[in-house]
Amino acid sequence: MSAAVITGSGRALPARYEQGEVWDGYFAEKYAGLRAAERVFHAAGVRSRHAVVNPVDEDVSQWGTGARMERYVTEGLPLGKQAVATALDAAGLAPGDVGQFAVATCTGYATPGLDIRLSSDLGMPLGLQRLLVGHMGCYAALPGLAAVSDFVTARSRPAVLLCLELTSLHVQPAVADLEQVVTHALFSDAAAAVVVEPAARRGRRVAGMVARTDHATADHMTWDVTDLGFRMGLSPRVPDVLARHVGGVVEELLTEAGLRVEDVAGWAVHPGGPRILDVVRDELGLAEEQMAPSRRVLAEHGNCSSATVLLVLDELGDVDGPVVAMAFGPGLTLYATLLLPA
Repeated sequence: MSAAVITGSGRALPARYEQGEVWDGYFAEKYAGLRAAERVFHAAGVRSRHAVVNPVDEDVSQWGTGARMERYVTEGLPLGKQAVATALDAAGLAPGDVGQFAVATCTGYATPGLDIRLSSDLGMPLGLQRLLVGHMGCYAALPGLAAVSDFVTARSRPAVLLCLELTSLHVQPAVADLEQVVTHALFSDAAAAVVVEPAARRGRRVAGMVARTDHATADHMTWDVTDLGFRMGLSPRVPDVLARHVGGVVEELLTEAGLRVEDVAGWAVHPGGPRILDVVRDELGLAEEQMAPSRRVLAEHGNCSSATVLLVLDELGDVDGPVVAMAFGPGLTLYATLLLPA
């Protein structure tokens, strides 16, 4: 059976705004009566973000879910098309070469979905196999990568994974809740895609995958569909749960490959927030320098849900040696993936 190798990547980002500007122009008034709100907002580790809807210019907090879903399709199609086309170009493939197209998202839905509409717009084959990975949240890129890698290995045909998240469509009516302030400070929009090919001689080979779900803490991170869009629930105890599991997950991943933490050349850690990155650093005994790519993505792009870990992989560049990608989300779930030079 042939190995699955990531041979190309692409991204597409909507308009950029500064963290201070969106606080001063929108959120400061909304949270005027909540002590510590401004401090919490600016402690998120984010300097700038990208959004299809900047609340300073367009307040969608009272929009119904239907209107938000219509906007998701309108905004998502060009972003997804750009990210996938860029990834295919980087891999040196044409849309007609693709055997499977997977789309991961938790921020919008339509039928026919983006997978059907984008595959048609891009000129992918009529016999294309498609997969929608829905509502898994911030870690969805990694089970998505596992699924397309299994297809590539079994069928010896290329596959594309697109992660497209438009969290800005889900700004909620303000309530006096610091957890809500944190979510409004962190989340951002992005589309990121990777091409996976069989037995390629360049790129990163998908060499291992480990998952762990702590069912006892399922209420710590939630993403509820409401009449006013999707509402995030984010407990401050999430980093503590992560601390209990991340060491064992990484040890299992690396031991199966005969590796140690010291052998890893690059760490692509989903930047769910500054404390998340601190916990991973401390539990694995990493240097702060090894967290720098994740912190840069958080600072420059915010938390783009499932697309974020792919942005961090891009940020790593062509590191020489094993790479570990990690992401975390509802469940409470951890995923870790080992990538080796092809």
